[in-house]
Amino acid sequence: MPPRPPLPARHGLGPAWVRTPDRSPGPPAWESMGEWLRHRLPDRVDVGGMLVDARFVRDDGSPVREDDPYRPHTFIWFHRDLREEPVVPGALDVLHRDERLVVVDKPPFLSTIPRGRHVAQSVVVRLRDELGLPELSPAHRLDRITSGVLVLTTERRWRGAYQSLFQERAVAKAYLALARHDPRLRLPLVVRNHLRKARGAWQVEVVPDAPVNAETLVELDHVVGEQAVYRLTPRTGQTHQLRVHLAGLGLPIVGDPLYPEVLDVEVDDFRSPLQLLAHELAFTDPVDGAERRFRSRRVLPLVPE
Repeated sequence: MPPRPPLPARHGLGPAWVRTPDRSPGPPAWESMGEWLRHRLPDRVDVGGMLVDARFVRDDGSPVREDDPYRPHTFIWFHRDLREEPVVPGALDVLHRDERLVVVDKPPFLSTIPRGRHVAQSVVVRLRDELGLPELSPAHRLDRITSGVLVLTTERRWRGAYQSLFQERAVAKAYLALARHDPRLRLPLVVRNHLRKARGAWQVEVVPDAPVNAETLVELDHVVGEQAVYRLTPRTGQTHQLRVHLAGLGLPIVGDPLYPEVLDVEVDDFRSPLQLLAHELAFTDPVDGAERRFRSRRVLPLVPE
C-alpha cells in the first residue's frame, strides 16, 4: 500500500502514484528518475513538461527533477491531466444520506468510479466535491450506461462492512428493463447458464455445458404497447448478466449497444439510454442491524435529458 499522499485532492480526485521497482541484484536499468518516468508512463503523459513544472513529487512533497539519480522503491505522486469531458446529462439525485451512507439515483452514461476516459464525469468524483466527502467510495458498482440505485460509503472506516454485503450477495436487488413484448414467453422463468468474459472482449459469452455461475429470475411487470417492462432479480452478479440473459430470450434491452450485436456508438453519445434500471435494493445494515430499502425514482422508458 502507498503511504498517505503528499498532494491534496483536486476536483474531487486524489493524486495518482507510481513506484519504482524494488532493488535488483544488478545495476539499475535507468540512470535518472526522468528516464524511469518516461519508461513507466504512457506516451500521452507529457513527462518532460511535468518535470519542468515540478508536478511530480516524492512522499515528502519535494519535487522530482529530470536528472535526479534513480532510486528503487520510491513512490512518485502527481495529478493527471484530464481531457475536456462533456457533462453527462441528467440529475444525480441523492435518495438518502446519513453518517455512513449516501444513496443516489444514478443517470445513464455516468461512470460509478473514475475510469478510462471518464474521470471528472463519474459519481465518485462529482459527489466528493459536491458533498465535501473526500473519502466517499462505492459499496458496489453499476455499469456506466445502467441507471438507478447506487450505494456509497461516506468514510473509509465504513467501506469494508458495506462492500462485504455486496460481495457476499447479502443484498436483495431488483432491476427493471424495457424490451420487446413476447406474449408467447411463459413467465416467470429463471435463466441459468455459465457466463465468461474473455480479456479484451466487448461481449460476454455463454459457455455451454459449464457449471452454472449466472442466474436471473425474469418476470413480466407490465406491457407498454409492443414493448414490456420486465422485472429482473439476479441471484448472482456476473458482468452484463441481465443484458445477456434477456438477449438470450430474444428480448434484447432497448438501447443496448452490445447485445445482441456490438454497435459503433461514440463514447460521449448520450442520445439512446440503455433501458435498464437498478430499481430497488434492500439489506440488513451490518453496523446497527436496521432494515434498509432504497428505490429509484426513475421510470422506464428513460428519455435523453
